[in-house]
Amino acid sequence: MKCRVCDSNDFKLVVDLKEQPWGNHFLKEDQIGSEPFYPLKVLYCTRCQTAQLDYTVKKEIMFSNHTYLSGITKSLKTHFDDVAKDIDERFFKDKKNKSVLDIGSNDGTQLKSYKELGYDVLGVESSIAIAEIANENNISTLHSFFNLETAEKINKKFDVINASGVFFHLEELHSVTDGIKKCLKDDGVFVVQFMYMKNIIQNVAFDQIYHEHLLYYTLKTIEILLNRHRLSLFDAYFSPIHGGSIIAQVTHRGKKEKSTRLLKLIKEEVESRCNEYEIYQKFAKNIEILKEKNLKFLEMRKKEGKTIFAMGAPVKGNTLLNYFEISKDTIPYLVEKNTLRKNLFSPGRHIPIIMEDEIKNPPDVYYVLAWNFKKEILKNNEELIKRGVEFYFPINPKE
Repeated sequence: MKCRVCDSNDFKLVVDLKEQPWGNHFLKEDQIGSEPFYPLKVLYCTRCQTAQLDYTVKKEIMFSNHTYLSGITKSLKTHFDDVAKDIDERFFKDKKNKSVLDIGSNDGTQLKSYKELGYDVLGVESSIAIAEIANENNISTLHSFFNLETAEKINKKFDVINASGVFFHLEELHSVTDGIKKCLKDDGVFVVQFMYMKNIIQNVAFDQIYHEHLLYYTLKTIEILLNRHRLSLFDAYFSPIHGGSIIAQVTHRGKKEKSTRLLKLIKEEVESRCNEYEIYQKFAKNIEILKEKNLKFLEMRKKEGKTIFAMGAPVKGNTLLNYFEISKDTIPYLVEKNTLRKNLFSPGRHIPIIMEDEIKNPPDVYYVLAWNFKKEILKNNEELIKRGVEFYFPINPKE
């Protein structure tokens, strides 16, 4: 293997989450037990300091028929609205015929925000079913994987290119980045939204490690990648979305000076030492401490005779369930809003998924796998909390 960013082959192992199924491989009942397992290890490149998986599950397996919908969560929709308004206000408010390309556009939720601001929109989405949902909602969406070849077929330059939660998924990392450069206008802005490894380490959010996430960026490591393709960060800010993300603005190298707030974030990153190997070693130890704490909690509630359901069936939840080896004897149901996952079973642990609106008698405890939407979940369930239902968050993000 060579480094996905810098081509080095000098690595150190930092996290080993053992063999796991692909986390989005939710199963029909007759598929239970047939799912393949793959290594789930994080390596640290000693040259460029990028954390990355050592094994690639092919993109056609992971992204051609996935069940993730970005429009399900109100707080994510609000976040997307805020991102679009910020970019428009700062760069393109008075521009005519402005346009945006969204890579991995999902059901078109982010593009809808731009469309409402007067942009011509185009999405590129790998799942045919989800691309159809976007097109049915009048969000023009191309069913394809984005790379340099796709960019050449599109043959258009855009004011804004967006990649929300996909830039760390990329099997064809350098082809995609070349395609972005090709499609970005000279004064265009590439908005890259990525979960921040500094916060993953700080929050011990190890469940955000799964096969779709091939890379785990910091500001330093993503800049190394961008520079290789003559692109560069010029602004960025931290957002609590997804447990801690960076919303970064990128343009052609040499076009814009780095902003004060970006320089401040870079300084904080250096001071945190989050790019150093020793910090990753501590992260690995903290994962084991977190595992012990969670299993003790579940064991205690079970001994008390409490019923425990999991709230949410996110992909990251399957990393946690499989690594903690939580069985359906402890958690008999995963409770979801996403109807694409109705009547399916979790990969690896085979826990059935039921819809939230189908529950007649709530459990004593909700073990919240969708912990990154903590505020929204607590607000939506105030009545259950008043009735004494406990909401336990296996990971508590620091904001």
